[in-house]
Amino acid sequence: MASDAASLLVLQLVLQPTLVTGITIQTAIKNFRILHVDYPMVNYPKGFHGYCNGLMAYVRGKLQDWYCPKIHYVVHAPFESIQKFCKYSESFCENYNEYCTLTQNSFPITVCTLDHKQAPTSCSYNSTLTNQRLYLLCSRKHDAEPIGVIGLY
Repeated sequence: MASDAASLLVLQLVLQPTLVTGITIQTAIKNFRILHVDYPMVNYPKGFHGYCNGLMAYVRGKLQDWYCPKIHYVVHAPFESIQKFCKYSESFCENYNEYCTLTQNSFPITVCTLDHKQAPTSCSYNSTLTNQRLYLLCSRKHDAEPIGVIGLY
């Protein structure tokens, strides 16, 4: 009985990091869809003073964080059209410790940038609508899912 308990303890110690990593990746995949894909594009009420102010209030609420991100990218295309570019991620981005790829297609994107002329207690954003290619972070090298946007090309 004692050896069974010891074996179970060793198994838990060995598998726990794998399970935590798996949960973290699943959360990142889910967050990508929720935070970086807005298709069809939502219209926020006038009280939000623009698309990015409404969106970033939502993003900060979902992340449960009051920090104002300096930049945020939102893609206005179906998730499936973005997802296919992570299927074969040949590049490893050492700065992010993840696989990454550049999309072959351009996408309609809103870039939300923090307004530097604001009170320190508010998060006011400027919106720029553009059509560009994306640098995506992918969950692994093959058969991956997008987990982040690191820039535009």
